[in-house]
Amino acid sequence: MVHTMQFDTYDPTPFYDELFVAPGKPRPGVELLIDRIHALPPGDIHRRQAAAEQALLQMGITFNVYGADGGTERIFPFDIIPRIIAAEEWDLIDRGLRQRIQALNLFVNDVYNEQHILRDGIIPPNLVLSASSFRAVCAGLRPPHDIWCHVTGTDLVRDGDGRFYVLEDNLRNPSGVSYVLANRQVLKRTFPLVFQQAHIRPVADYPGHLLETLKHLAPAAASPTVVVLTPGIYNSAYYEHAYLAQQMGVDLVEGSDLVVDGGRVCMRTTQGLQRVDVIYRRIDDDFLDPNVFRADSVLGVPGLIEAYRAGRVAIANAPGTGIADDKAIYAYVPRIVKYYLDQDPILPNVPTYICEEEKDRAYVLEHLDELVVKPVNESGGYGMLIGPHATQAQREEFAGLIRKAPRNYIAQPTLALSRAPVIAGDRFEGRHVDLRPYILYGRDIYVMPGGLTRVALKKGSLVVNSSQGGGSKDTWVVAL
Repeated sequence: MVHTMQFDTYDPTPFYDELFVAPGKPRPGVELLIDRIHALPPGDIHRRQAAAEQALLQMGITFNVYGADGGTERIFPFDIIPRIIAAEEWDLIDRGLRQRIQALNLFVNDVYNEQHILRDGIIPPNLVLSASSFRAVCAGLRPPHDIWCHVTGTDLVRDGDGRFYVLEDNLRNPSGVSYVLANRQVLKRTFPLVFQQAHIRPVADYPGHLLETLKHLAPAAASPTVVVLTPGIYNSAYYEHAYLAQQMGVDLVEGSDLVVDGGRVCMRTTQGLQRVDVIYRRIDDDFLDPNVFRADSVLGVPGLIEAYRAGRVAIANAPGTGIADDKAIYAYVPRIVKYYLDQDPILPNVPTYICEEEKDRAYVLEHLDELVVKPVNESGGYGMLIGPHATQAQREEFAGLIRKAPRNYIAQPTLALSRAPVIAGDRFEGRHVDLRPYILYGRDIYVMPGGLTRVALKKGSLVVNSSQGGGSKDTWVVAL
């Protein structure tokens, strides 16, 4: 017998729950969704979940996992119960992200030029100059309008106190925004009556904002040519590269499609060479130009950086921007905000211990069973130690790694990440979530309302990354 899915038995405790204040008591703005779900016929919620997954399959919403068994391409997991954030709460997040990206942009520009922040002792110079993401070749660069970080994905988490904290900044090639757009398309079909009645802020205009951001960077041109530069079909985010190019109405190119001719970057076409004014690159610094970075790169364009330095082409994000998302630099962002803007941070950092610093390192080594240890340049949840869930052997291994290369590690307390309900068999269960809003910095700063909610679909897991069993939810910013 098929039962009607209800939230009557859903237990939101002991963590902060995104949809419920207490058992049976939805948060303000959530009631409409809960009532609609309760009104569905028996088995209908599962039919809608299956229909959503089928729609994503038909749309090609996939990602690649390097080294995975049974093929590399997978359907991106998705749960149809949305995460809902009140507009008033979102406005605080919006202001905090605008403040943060302004300060980080000023920091990157300063680090590669005057270096006032290093000379004034706000950040230890060695911490910046020894970072693997620091690009000495970028010294003296002045990107168009002094904007370095045009596209940012900032990871937020909500702790047990109900406050949002910045977990990390992603200023190199942040991915995932295509899943936000696809998730919203699917949810509009899944809960059409709720969308008709609720005041949910739109996200569909993101590609238009992205295109305007990129055009703003172009050297003087009446009608600038913008391209998306991808490493190719085997990249984990290739679907996103193709999707965004299609949505913006621009060409998707690989390095072999571009050439520097007469000091300008051009695209090979059937009609001959066509000048390129702006490159939205989705490849890392090291592979951009074999003349400047890795000589063995076949993904980039020889001579690209020389044309960039001469102001004949714009690149988003600018080379060298990764220095601002080094996890050790992250610990200093509150000081960076204060130094450049003379303001207190609106969004707080998670308390962070820098293993390069002797006092912090001693504390971390004594409390490995309580902390999360992260390598400063890894992503995707790899290379981490979650101390409370680790074995003694694993903690001892990490102690050795920290002692050997302390600059490579930071540590943070284990957070009580907020949870949101997901469909788990014939019931709803809570799973931990984070949030990645996307920020565009062009003529103005645009913050997408909502962003990508990633969910740890494995029960009890704190790792939300798709490559390790995580999925996603649509994120609604709703006016009460």
